[in-house]
Amino acid sequence: MKAVILLSGGLDSSTVLYQAKADGCTCYAMSFDYQQRHRRELEAARAIAQSAGVAEHQIVSFDLRQWGGSALTDDKIDLPCDRSVEEMGQSIPITYVPARNTIFLSFALAYAEATDAHRVYIGVNAIDYSGYPDCRPDYIQAMQNVFRLGTKQGRESEATEIVTPLIELKKTEIIQLGNRLGVPWEKTWSCYAGGDRPCGVCDSCQLRLAAFAELGLTDPLPYLQRGS
Repeated sequence: MKAVILLSGGLDSSTVLYQAKADGCTCYAMSFDYQQRHRRELEAARAIAQSAGVAEHQIVSFDLRQWGGSALTDDKIDLPCDRSVEEMGQSIPITYVPARNTIFLSFALAYAEATDAHRVYIGVNAIDYSGYPDCRPDYIQAMQNVFRLGTKQGRESEATEIVTPLIELKKTEIIQLGNRLGVPWEKTWSCYAGGDRPCGVCDSCQLRLAAFAELGLTDPLPYLQRGS
């Protein structure tokens, strides 16, 4: 079975790609250069795609900096750093990119229908996450309905299925799954800040480091700092 996998190069999406492989899918990876704060994650996506031996890796380019609205698309907005998990969960953070997963899933749906892929894998998570509205089960259910109603494939046969293997897993459970699947963590990138080494203090780094620490494991990435 063909599957499109949304691949950012981060811990979650890399695990999802390896899960799709384990599910027996022929994998077509799709990454996005949307003029985000840095391109380091795209380097990671390329490395992970190559490591996983995908059939094809598409990198789609468009510009969300035109209207900003997020710390990831506007350099004038500071990245949140050194926050506790409790602080991260209080409200939707400024790292939320307006409608990003809706845009990504729309591209993935077009790619899937054009290549006769019957699954789209996405690494959304509704437990250990930063409060993003487009990572929640009700959102995925709504998008699945869009997949059914908005395509020739969905109207005439069976709609492409959105597969969310991580949606109810804790970050520690995702790492354990990735370890079983053989995900090369040293090739992944989660930091919001970019640079040659991950910062260790942005929300994404903090969540990742905390999960490795909780498992008694050492994250192999060479962090500038390892949290506060």
